[in-house]
Amino acid sequence: MLCSKASLSDNHGLLEIIREHKQFFLELPQEVTILLDNGYQKRYLEEEIEKMEPLLRNKIIIEISKKITPEQKAKSKKENPQKQGFVVIAKRWIVERTNAWINQCRVLWKNCEGLIKTSQTKIRICAIRLILRRIA
Repeated sequence: MLCSKASLSDNHGLLEIIREHKQFFLELPQEVTILLDNGYQKRYLEEEIEKMEPLLRNKIIIEISKKITPEQKAKSKKENPQKQGFVVIAKRWIVERTNAWINQCRVLWKNCEGLIKTSQTKIRICAIRLILRRIA
């Protein structure tokens, strides 16, 4: 997890996380898929990961969730005319749902912390709470 300045791009933030946890990824017995939204550039990330550590390229798979197409939206509307707007896209829902769960933590309602470490800790506590609720 990484909290950063708003001026840092999503791509650079992810690369910083991977850089911080490079050893973790290298020691994994299997490959890991990182599912991202359309704010990320797959080719750029793959190239930068390979520059960082060539072995990481075989451990980390970057997958960008697809945007809804006009055809999917039209099909959904045709199948259920009462339904407006939202259309489920297989893996994109995972990303959006996770963000929504994190945003439900009252502690995060407004980010007015003076230190990034404090924000990171609050996000970590919310994530732990979510995991504990799922396994309980």
